[in-house]
Amino acid sequence: MAMNDSVNILSSAYLAVEYIDSFLPDNPLQQPFKNAWNYMLDNYTKFQIATWGSLLVHEVAYFLLCVPGFVFQFIPYMQKYKIQQDKPETWEKQWKCFKTLLFNHFFIQLPLICGTYYFTEYFNIPYGWEEMPRWYVLVAQCFGCAVIEDAWHYFLHRLLHHKRIYKYIHKVHHEFVSPFGMQAEYAHPLETLILGAGFFIGIVIFCNHVVLLWAWVICRLMETIDVHSGYDVPLNPLHLVPFYAGARFHDFHHMNFIGNYASTFTWWDRLFGTDSQFIAYQEKEKKKQCITKKKAN
Repeated sequence: MAMNDSVNILSSAYLAVEYIDSFLPDNPLQQPFKNAWNYMLDNYTKFQIATWGSLLVHEVAYFLLCVPGFVFQFIPYMQKYKIQQDKPETWEKQWKCFKTLLFNHFFIQLPLICGTYYFTEYFNIPYGWEEMPRWYVLVAQCFGCAVIEDAWHYFLHRLLHHKRIYKYIHKVHHEFVSPFGMQAEYAHPLETLILGAGFFIGIVIFCNHVVLLWAWVICRLMETIDVHSGYDVPLNPLHLVPFYAGARFHDFHHMNFIGNYASTFTWWDRLFGTDSQFIAYQEKEKKKQCITKKKAN
């Protein structure tokens, strides 16, 4: 009975969104995107699209999304939004990070990406324009993938902090006490595999078109680069996502090493009380700000 009620609610929600979408103006980018997509299908094989297309999407999205945080370090005005203002980025750290990223991307992640084509063939996942899901379906699927990945990340990340294994694997990622965007995928190869596995669970469950693979890659990179950026910038559109953790939440994890284990949302840390030190720290900082304001007045 409960299952039927859930299905009915989801069906009603889908129809409601579809009805609202019918009143929205046509997306001016839809036709160019359709032309580009069909050109890709006409000129490249499925293997090339699934493999080299996925690699290209990952690399371009990753480094483009890193640009704002990289540029912020050169803009004095943006320093007031830097969370750990006493720990500026250095060229030495950024170069070390970049070299490790190249190794992880091309020697760890690329072999995994090479399996994308066989995954889409095994599950008969379509590539065609006509089969592509509507934008609101993609949004819902990406949110579902994020919820699943967040649960996986919380428990496995917390396990990697266990004193018996921390120094062998996860310590690499914590070399940077004050994180920056490019450092999001700076990790031990084993950690890349262990935590990265959570990315694929939602894909296996929800994927009904190859475009979801790319949409979810972009969404996941957007989130992880944001929380590692080291900057809590106002008007960040990601803050509109319900229960979104954000940069300040994850920055504290790098600064404190304990607590705030989730990747995207706050509910697992709240449920298990692993955000208690973060909450205490926030309250302490608020008291400091109040005292500073009173002295200034």
